[in-house]
This record gives sequence, C-alpha cells and structure tokens, in this order.
Amino acid sequence: MLHHNKKWSEENMAMQENQPVIQLDNLAFSWEDKPLLDIRHWQVNKGQRVFLYGPSGSGKSTLLNLLSGILKPQRGSINLLGQELTTLSAGKRDRFRARHIGMIFQQFNLLPYLSVRENIELAWKFGGNGEPDVAFLKHMLERLELHDGLLTRKASHLSVGQQQRVAVARALLNKPEIIIADEPTSALDSELRDQFLHLLLGCAQETDATVVFVSHDKTLQDYFDIHQDLRALSSVEELA
Repeated sequence: MLHHNKKWSEENMAMQENQPVIQLDNLAFSWEDKPLLDIRHWQVNKGQRVFLYGPSGSGKSTLLNLLSGILKPQRGSINLLGQELTTLSAGKRDRFRARHIGMIFQQFNLLPYLSVRENIELAWKFGGNGEPDVAFLKHMLERLELHDGLLTRKASHLSVGQQQRVAVARALLNKPEIIIADEPTSALDSELRDQFLHLLLGCAQETDATVVFVSHDKTLQDYFDIHQDLRALSSVEELA
C-alpha cells in the first residue's frame, strides 16, 4: 500500500511538473498596424529555465510585456498559471503581475531616493499578499549578501553589483511562480554578468520558479534548459 501511494505521489509530481505555467495560442500583436508577433502556440512548464533570444526589433520586450499583462494582444490567448490574462481588466492584470510575476529590468529600475530595504519591500506593497514573510526576507538578504549596513543605503549610492542583488531580491520577495528578465545583463561586464546569472537562477531554483530570460546575447544560453529563437517562434508573414 505504501509502495502504491509512493508511486502515485511520484507520478502526480511528474504531472505537475509537466503542467504549462505559460501557454500562448494564436497570439498576434502589432504596433501601429505593423505586424510584430504571430505565435501559434508556445508553452513553458513549471520550473523550466527558458532563454529567449533574437536581434533588436524582433519583439522580445514586447512579448515580455504581453506575458506580464502590461500589453494586450490584438488576437489570441495568454494563459498564465491557469489564468487567462486577456479577460482581466488593467487593474486586475496589475495585481496578478505583482503577486505572481517577478520582473527584472535592463536597468534594474530601482527608485534612487529609496533605501535598499524600501526598494525591496515595494514588492510586498504592490503584491498585497498580506503579512510579509519575514523569515524568507531574512534568508534572501543573507543569500544575496545584502547585510544590515547596506539596507539603509539609498539605491543611488549602490554599485552595479549591489543593484543587481537588490533587483533579484525584489523580484523574488513574493515567491512568484514566474520570473521574467528583460536583458538585465546587457550593461554588465563578463564577471558581473556571470555573477548575476548564478544568483538569479540559484535563487529561482530555491523557490521553484519558472524563468523566462530574454537577451540578444546567445553566449548566455548555456545557463538555461531551453533555448528559443523568437524569429522561429513568431511568424508575421500571414499578418503582413
């Protein structure tokens, strides 16, 4: 009986791992009537690390804005964690993003006049998930080497390496199921770039988060499980 239950549990866990966290179907988006994206089907499963690449102008950032609910498509379905984003109002998409998606931007987007702690805790305020998980915050600060003396420092006084650690902490604070990173290593030298990727992917693994990382730099792809060329994923000929 115990053997049967263990087998069922393992099979159930495997099924959960294969469940799509992100699923796009018949997705189309245009800027000022200029076709940019046309994706028939794309899915990302729980816990996968996806590297999405393509040259400037191929629609990488636009796709991330669609996935995060900042933009709405002209056609098609965007399903995240079983929620169809296209049916939600702008306000509800904002709340969904704050609670379930950790965003990391190219320039990290820290508020310069706020302290490190205040920048990180903005994720709690926007997420509205109730009482903060203080134990998890403490763990993340230790994991990212953000010590007490640094927490009161204004973001404008941080080094680039410190900014990247604060950005990771803020993105992971609500334990989001999905991490979306938009070319966050483009301005970093090779040492800081590698350090950032190790930190981000290591922390995401701790929370079992799915990662979609966008870049034009294909040399980063070895850090990821899945490599996807956006030009192969999206075809706009039929829209033209």
